[in-house]
Amino acid sequence: MPELRIQHILILVQLLSKGARHNFIQITTTSLGKNIKKSQQATSNYLLELENSGLIERLMKGRKISIRITQKGYSEILKLQSILNSNLGTFHSDVELKGKVISGMGEGSYYMSLKGYTKQFKSKIGYVPFPGTLNIKLEQKEYAEAIQQFDYLDGIKIDSFSDGKRTYGWVKCFHAKLNNSINCEFIRLERTHYDNSIVELISKKNIRKTAKLKLSSKVSIKITKTNS
Repeated sequence: MPELRIQHILILVQLLSKGARHNFIQITTTSLGKNIKKSQQATSNYLLELENSGLIERLMKGRKISIRITQKGYSEILKLQSILNSNLGTFHSDVELKGKVISGMGEGSYYMSLKGYTKQFKSKIGYVPFPGTLNIKLEQKEYAEAIQQFDYLDGIKIDSFSDGKRTYGWVKCFHAKLNNSINCEFIRLERTHYDNSIVELISKKNIRKTAKLKLSSKVSIKITKTNS
């Protein structure tokens, strides 16, 4: 399937509304077809296309089928949501997360000090960040899933660059607030060792010291989905 059609999107939305994000749900193609105003045969074809594209998983039992949306399918929904939000004026809503402070790999201080980054940080976010990142392990799986939408938002982009020996990936920054009091930037990296359950924050000052945080300290993060 080269691209999603409106019927595919409607089916994914219907499945999502019935709880197919995390669990297999039992449904008939007839009932699903009624919801999207298509015939049973056409709906079966759409499901097959979605399955072949890796956007859903199906289990067949007689005339009934059980369906679950895959991670790839959910990512497509988030991508569409982000595009719609950015064009329908709901772009400025916030994403709120909760987690606890963890130790990082010690690489943040090195990368945050590279001139190729610091010059861009100064001109694009208005300051050179403290050399290091604050690493937060998110509490719930839903928080990690919410993070995916930022992959499809522009944010404030710090471009990739080369020092002649190696290339360093881009960084996207989104304005954020830690514990409703400390201004910082939530960053998404082109290259990272972490999955979506761990987020990184940067700030003008040492966040951990300013907020008097320790390992395992619980924190809240509010991220603004805007690129201005």
